[in-house]
Amino acid sequence: MRERYEVVILGTGPAGLQAAIHAARAKVSTLVLGRRHKSSLYRAHVENYCCLEKISGEELLEQGYRQAAESGADFLDEDVLGIDPEEEGFAIRTESGNPLFTRAVILAMGIHRNRLGVSGEKEFLGKGVSYCVDCDAGFFKGGRVAVVGSESAAVSGVLTLLFYAAEVHLVAEELRVTDRLAYQLENAEAILHLGRKAVKIIGDTAVTGLELDDGTVLSVEGVFVETGAKGAVELAANLGVALDSETFRYIDTDKEQKTSVPGIYAAGDICGPPWQVAKAVGEGCVAGLSAAKYVKKLR
Repeated sequence: MRERYEVVILGTGPAGLQAAIHAARAKVSTLVLGRRHKSSLYRAHVENYCCLEKISGEELLEQGYRQAAESGADFLDEDVLGIDPEEEGFAIRTESGNPLFTRAVILAMGIHRNRLGVSGEKEFLGKGVSYCVDCDAGFFKGGRVAVVGSESAAVSGVLTLLFYAAEVHLVAEELRVTDRLAYQLENAEAILHLGRKAVKIIGDTAVTGLELDDGTVLSVEGVFVETGAKGAVELAANLGVALDSETFRYIDTDKEQKTSVPGIYAAGDICGPPWQVAKAVGEGCVAGLSAAKYVKKLR
């Protein structure tokens, strides 16, 4: 016999945990799938979330986990391999082969960041390496930072960081931006390293420098990787869930976090920017309530 739930949530970041809290409190059987340490928030720090002082991402997720569990949600630390639509809901295949069935699914898996793939990148994640300027710029007030990337996200990140850091470098193999952003960058006080490539992130307990392919070493405390993001939509695509019409990288939802497929909801980074905890939590709240309302009608 396969295990049955009314709502299954994919993802243990802030969106998934908030959805679990609200779905479980609405008295529908709820299961959360995934591993907390895989959340992009796990190694980050939060200081711009309303009503909370500075807190580590790990601590914030741990509190959310406890709240969801106390609300009645179950957890299974496994990744999902596939979701198959059935007449009355969805069959979910996990890595252990545990057969699951649910009436509704909430997709809150976040996104996979495009990484540089250089030495030091993984080691210094959360210790100077960041994938979100809007999230972490405030940690480098008065400091020296570098942004790596060639497109609009990188230039936008540089312009934002100039309000915080004392020195901002841009490392780009080839700039591919709009004329407006190119003009803004030309008139900004950033230090440009065009035609160059980052090859190594240097540090001890935290980032101290960035090495370029010509041997130059930039003395920086922060390295922002702004090379775009890959939408985690593989599972959704197999279900026929519609993506956004502009980039086709994010899941399209309405105000109730419904997707184009009945019974499938989405919340958080997988629905597109901005990459903020507040947005993820808000969408998770709505998705949890909407999914609970949907499955109660099916009882």
